[in-house]
Amino acid sequence: MKKTVKSILNIFISVVVLALCVIYAMKDVDISQLWEIIKSANYVWVLAPVPVILASHWVRAMRWRRILKPFIKAKSVLNLFSSVMVGYAINCISPRGGEFVRPFTFARREKVSYSSVLGTIVVERFIDVVALALMLAATFFFQSDKLILALPAQIDTNKMIFMGVLVLAVLVLGFYPPACRFLLKALLKPISAKFYDKIMELFEKFVVGFSIIKKPREYFMLIIESVTIWLLYTLPMYLMFFSFDFEATLHLGFADAIMLCVVSGVITTIAPTPGALGLYHLAIQSAMLTIYGIPADVGLAYATLTHGVNYLVQIAVGGAFFFRENVSMKNIPETAEEN
Repeated sequence: MKKTVKSILNIFISVVVLALCVIYAMKDVDISQLWEIIKSANYVWVLAPVPVILASHWVRAMRWRRILKPFIKAKSVLNLFSSVMVGYAINCISPRGGEFVRPFTFARREKVSYSSVLGTIVVERFIDVVALALMLAATFFFQSDKLILALPAQIDTNKMIFMGVLVLAVLVLGFYPPACRFLLKALLKPISAKFYDKIMELFEKFVVGFSIIKKPREYFMLIIESVTIWLLYTLPMYLMFFSFDFEATLHLGFADAIMLCVVSGVITTIAPTPGALGLYHLAIQSAMLTIYGIPADVGLAYATLTHGVNYLVQIAVGGAFFFRENVSMKNIPETAEEN
């Protein structure tokens, strides 16, 4: 019953946010004009990002293999890639649902602990947040004038940087196993020793997924793979410039694509809608209008095609792997405790 209520609430929130974003994004846009702009785009460049998108997911699978390496030797990168794509396909229809489906799919195929594999997803997301924070900092350092334009006037950038450092510090402390053990013992054991023992048993399985932290020699390759992933995320946004002649008419380059990638990364991280639908379009449209003076209809057309190609690749390829893995949504646990 609780799961049903939670699902209904999540769907309701997603629909409301999506509707509000669509209404706001379309308020200054003529639908017929938007359709004409989309039709007139150069579709050779629209399709050019497809292999790049697949390559970014393949590199993510390779990085995941490295994170798993201390306690699991994956049989093949293909199995990891399959689970990654299934997870992305689920994210396209259920916000964050893929974060549970991906480790479940891999754990079942490799016959290993779901709780431990789920721990690696937390580590991976932590690496992604750190990488995004560093990209945001670098963008602010090199293109602060443009980034400030994209932010609401009332936001104090110094406070934003301070809060970012503070959040990062809290995350580091929160994911430090000894600190977690201390907090669990202090908070739970006085209430119920039996409940504490159960949680600690799950936690110890979960923390196995953090084994890569104890392997500093792997850090260099993790950095290389993480940088490669974000570069491959940026490249499709750059290639899409050519479909609208932005590189010739507005002289937009790779640095501008990085700017938009940072914006999309932040939005995708916090979006409560499937595949960041609506919020992504609104954020990119707003950034292109504010920073580059690109008309709202053109910016929305760019956002629609950029997001649409990525979305369709994830649905099509992830859907194919979904059938390969014979996944049943009814059997997927929502927490480590359900394993």
